[in-house]
Amino acid sequence: MPALSRIIFITGSDTGVGKTVLTTLLIRRLRALGVSALAVKPFCSGGRDDAEALHAAQDGEIALDALNPWHFRAPLTPLLAARREGRTLELPDVLTYLRQAAELSSCLLVEGAGGLLSPLGEGFAADELIARLRARAVVVCPNRLGVINQARLTLGSLPKAARAGACVVLMGQARPDGSVKTNATLLGELVGAERVISMPFLPRAHEAALSPKLAKSLDAVLA
Repeated sequence: MPALSRIIFITGSDTGVGKTVLTTLLIRRLRALGVSALAVKPFCSGGRDDAEALHAAQDGEIALDALNPWHFRAPLTPLLAARREGRTLELPDVLTYLRQAAELSSCLLVEGAGGLLSPLGEGFAADELIARLRARAVVVCPNRLGVINQARLTLGSLPKAARAGACVVLMGQARPDGSVKTNATLLGELVGAERVISMPFLPRAHEAALSPKLAKSLDAVLA
């Protein structure tokens, strides 16, 4: 079993890069290992599909509103979606929620919204949450042309204390391009091979079999 951080924050280089797929796989793996783990998605905008996926992966044992307390109708960054509804997202409220959630389990997975620097509330983004929670960061990127730049920019934007322990997860694509064969190797040369984990294309993460190979990759993310 990998040595687990108290809080693992799953962020990404952009929206739609596979954060929910990875978080779903990670919570399933932790449960298979017998770990008392919890996965939350604090913010959803324009629908709750991501939160509902995490809800299903945890067999509905935690209420949807408990794992996704802030949800908004407009498909915008949470800051703007909240403003459109006359609501305000304040950092102290979010930190209180996440710290209380962390007390309910031995390992808390937090899935962010959008990319690392997408505004979540008034004056803060995921980087601030990672810093305040002293969370370990997992950076999710689509394994396609351009990912080397995206991954390095995102790693460089992490809080200084979180950079050394962060890993990059390259998510397989439905239509892989020619860069897939070299992205992980080159990125590993630049940031450290042990910090780069490649995942296959898994559009239905809640149904995917946790094969020994996939489980090994998930353990590397959690380590």
